[in-house]
Amino acid sequence: MSNVYYDTIDQMEKGNVNKEYVTGWATGFLHSPKVEEQCITDAYDAGYQDGLDQKTDGFTSWAGK
Repeated sequence: MSNVYYDTIDQMEKGNVNKEYVTGWATGFLHSPKVEEQCITDAYDAGYQDGLDQKTDGFTSWAGK
């Protein structure tokens, strides 16, 4: 596995990014199934989509939230 995953998670943790966004991003990046529908939040959904798209800079709008 490339360092992109680890480096992006590290940046998000250091940037105090919303934990649900981070979880969604990691799940999407690894192409894992989403959590149960009733557990999906806007932050998780945004992170999941960014992860699927391999987007590593979408988390900035979720920092400090």
